[in-house]
Amino acid sequence: MTVKEAVRARTGSAYEVRGGDESLGEGEHTPPGTSAATADTPATPATVAAGRAAQELGLRRSEFELAVHLGLIAVTTGPGGGRPRVHEREIARLREDPGFPDGLAERVRTVGTAEGAALLGIAPARFTRLARAGCVSPVTFYLNRYRAVVWLYLADELASFAVREPELLAGRTPLGMRTMLEAGGDRRARNWRSQRIDRLLKRTADPWARAAVEASALDSAHLAEVVEDPYERAYLARVRPEPVFGRPGSVAARETMGELMLADDPDEILWRRINLTLGLDLAREERPAPHPGDDAGARMTPAPEPTSRVAPPQALPVAETAPPLSPTAGGTPSGLRDPGGKRLLARLGWRRRSHG
Repeated sequence: MTVKEAVRARTGSAYEVRGGDESLGEGEHTPPGTSAATADTPATPATVAAGRAAQELGLRRSEFELAVHLGLIAVTTGPGGGRPRVHEREIARLREDPGFPDGLAERVRTVGTAEGAALLGIAPARFTRLARAGCVSPVTFYLNRYRAVVWLYLADELASFAVREPELLAGRTPLGMRTMLEAGGDRRARNWRSQRIDRLLKRTADPWARAAVEASALDSAHLAEVVEDPYERAYLARVRPEPVFGRPGSVAARETMGELMLADDPDEILWRRINLTLGLDLAREERPAPHPGDDAGARMTPAPEPTSRVAPPQALPVAETAPPLSPTAGGTPSGLRDPGGKRLLARLGWRRRSHG
């Protein structure tokens, strides 16, 4: 029995898949006794619910949702929305992997501080210092019974870190890292935010949705300074993509996530404002935000020229990889200007604040 036949047998499908017939396209099925020549009408690809897909792939529901978040499993929703579903051909693809099922489960295995430290062969206190310094990044979290945040890390990423940076697992902590830690620095939430934003950006090419993802890291005061038009702010809130399976269920977890999503360091806030400003430029070139009185949600503007192009999605700078911006005596760098010559920092509406 082939892998595809095994999948069909386990899902109790009423039809047979000819796994060896390469002439059939994806989502096309040939019922018993029907030749491929007569089955030339494409059918809608069969899908299963997320819970059923998790069972077929040998994953717990939390592992399945994490795999979707990481982009390891493709999901789809119907034209009318509804809960995400998985194509049966996607399940078959994953099951055909030579390392299945252990390979997929290992890629989404998460560990806490104690287990992560044991995996790296170091003390839990050292693991915490490495995480606070940003050497390893959490992928998710949960609240313990005291409502404290417990960060979780991908075991696969920790193993890669051990191979890549063995000198950080023993000996004295580097001076720069030690100075940052002694000053109370903690990059865990910032790294989690950055990775979360990057993964949401990968799921959409719409410039307004991409700008909305960047806006999600700014509080209402900073957002109002960058996006002065209240209708644009309302549109950003409406089109902002959310994780496939939504926010945590409990009220405490939702409140905690809302707090963790907001940038809280001055240089991170500045970079998010820059990213949002650049993203808004692309979005406004694509189309204006709808205002009251617009016809079918579109601004009443002259029709674009036939040769006008849609700006493709572009990767925006992120706080983790971008160099720090330090204002110099001569003002901002010359590169931070828009085509009209106006300085980018001035467009950001950046005002000096006391951040403590």
